[in-house]
Amino acid sequence: MNGKPSLFLAVACFVVIGVKFAAADEALKAHQDGVVQQATAILDAYHGEERNAERKLRVICWRPNDREYPADNTERLTRIMKHIQAFYADEMERLGFGRRSIALDLDEEEQLVIYHAVGSAPYDDYKKPEGDRVKDDCWPVFKEAGLDPDRETVLIFTNLSDWDPDKLTFFHKSPYYASGSNRRGVAWQLASPELDTKNLPLKKPMIRDGEYGRISLGKHNSIFIGGIAHELGHGLGLPHCWGHEQEVAAHGTALMGSGNRTYFDELRGEGEGSFLALSSALRLASHPQFSGSVKGLNLPASATFSEMNARNEARGFELSGKVTSPVPVYAVLGYLDPEGGGDYNSRTVCAVPDPDGNFTLNCDQMVNGRPAEIRVFALLANGAVSRWQSSYEVNAKGAADLSMMQATLELGDFVAALNRKDMAAARKLAEALPEDGRSHSVARMILAGRDPGRLTISLDDYEKQADDSMISLSLIEPAEVKVGWGQPVYDYLPRDEVLLTSGTRLFTTGIYAHAPARHAYELPGGHGWKKLSGFCGLPNQRGGSVAFRIIVDGKEVFASPVLEGGQSEHFEVDLSEAGKVELIVDNGGDDHAVDWGYWFDPILSR
Repeated sequence: MNGKPSLFLAVACFVVIGVKFAAADEALKAHQDGVVQQATAILDAYHGEERNAERKLRVICWRPNDREYPADNTERLTRIMKHIQAFYADEMERLGFGRRSIALDLDEEEQLVIYHAVGSAPYDDYKKPEGDRVKDDCWPVFKEAGLDPDRETVLIFTNLSDWDPDKLTFFHKSPYYASGSNRRGVAWQLASPELDTKNLPLKKPMIRDGEYGRISLGKHNSIFIGGIAHELGHGLGLPHCWGHEQEVAAHGTALMGSGNRTYFDELRGEGEGSFLALSSALRLASHPQFSGSVKGLNLPASATFSEMNARNEARGFELSGKVTSPVPVYAVLGYLDPEGGGDYNSRTVCAVPDPDGNFTLNCDQMVNGRPAEIRVFALLANGAVSRWQSSYEVNAKGAADLSMMQATLELGDFVAALNRKDMAAARKLAEALPEDGRSHSVARMILAGRDPGRLTISLDDYEKQADDSMISLSLIEPAEVKVGWGQPVYDYLPRDEVLLTSGTRLFTTGIYAHAPARHAYELPGGHGWKKLSGFCGLPNQRGGSVAFRIIVDGKEVFASPVLEGGQSEHFEVDLSEAGKVELIVDNGGDDHAVDWGYWFDPILSR
């Protein structure tokens, strides 16, 4: 065969594939346009026509007591914040919400109103993580001006950077993070004289950045002005996200992903820049600064998820359910977060519930070969959010394994009964679960763990009564035990969350070990146990940081890295010649108030 037919086939295939992608893009756009129109209609019906709430972004500049504020600070920061305001407005308009954006506090000359605070110590005395120390200097300034900063969205610029205009070098130790909601928020950023929107297009000069190395002054500004826009998003209540794959293909990098580093790269011809994902825009649409309304702002509103169901589709899966709330729910968002990369790479899908609250999320944004978590948020018209989450896995071919999610869903009514402390109903629901399913085992162990009459047994006594080849160590009485908070418990957590979950994993048994903790076990002579295996980590929805160690006959045989909330590490140790095993949980180096360490599914095997 000569080359022409092959070329023809290649072109034909390219055309067919191109048509398919174009059709997919059009289908996505039609879906997104429909979501925006329906969501906007619900918001408009709730808030009404008059929207004149005075909710503005409050800006304050802070400096250590041996430094002045950067030169031309007001003019530069005004340009920067108007640029960011226009970015949000352009993106909201592109997505169909109109030119909604942050509300800047401007004076009669259209310059940014900036409050000023001075620290109690010199520059050298401050470290990067000390945002609260800086905030403590700023809050009295707002209160003296008649503002309650705990009811505002606040942007704090700190003068904790070093810019040398002659050597063209830059270094900073500014706090650089944020958090917030529809009611309040705080974002910490740095103020430095070379940061100016006028510099965004510049490919020269090249500078030496202490974190990013040798880059152009323009790229430096993209990173740090983009950083202001990104952290401000957190201050407004936005989580990290990658966006939808087709959004990324069409528009560049999501601002709440790593778009803080690509902000207006297109001005230098260095990429497509940053965009606002639809999921982020949907969340902002009900924020008082974007909606212009404070209706229901202080209502203790929340939504209830029910009738949740997951089923596999040709690509990914479909998650459906019902959401009800005293305040209208105008959208439901799903964040599909593959393991690794933090939550920056969370793919997003969205839907609008029908008048009865029913919704369906088409979860087709898969990352092959990785476990993942789905976080579902109900967006309420007053700006509040409610959350539901579960986990799943994706194999190398892109097929979703929903077994853990389905087990979690099967346990939904059981968990609800436990949460309302209806043990009789919980036992009845547990009995109704399929006996050959994992959910039945989980429910049975949770009930046993919460039984005040539950007894553990010594390993020596167990040897005399059973000949099983495997047993959970949670059923064995330790020779010595100490936990950092509360009392020793097994197979459940002494807190509101019922299920033993960490990251994307659901566990059946376990040993509660709030740091600092120690569980010691004596193994009888000739015991025949070959190994101890399982996972150690912190449950989901908790902060804290801990490290785990296993010591066998005085020798450390396992040590985990420092783990944080929702992280876990597998362990497997040889017990063939062991006489004593110690499970140790240490504080991770910070405050130990929420160090909820846990040994998940610790299995002894012969």
